[in-house]
Amino acid sequence: MQTDSKTGNSVLLFPEGVLELNETARDILRRCDGRPVTEIIQGLAEEYDVDPEALVADVRETLADLQRRKLIELK
Repeated sequence: MQTDSKTGNSVLLFPEGVLELNETARDILRRCDGRPVTEIIQGLAEEYDVDPEALVADVRETLADLQRRKLIELK
């Protein structure tokens, strides 16, 4: 993950192109360091002061989308 020098937005670079990330996707990816998805959700819930249950679907959907694009590997 990098920051686009022209726009200042977070981007994920891969051989076929560039994916511009919204703030939520960026925050999810920053936490993809081997920790379980439940910890990613809990960390986001604490940062944004929301109920973790409110984030489950969005986090899982974002991770599934990135995995479908072969940009991340979930274990």
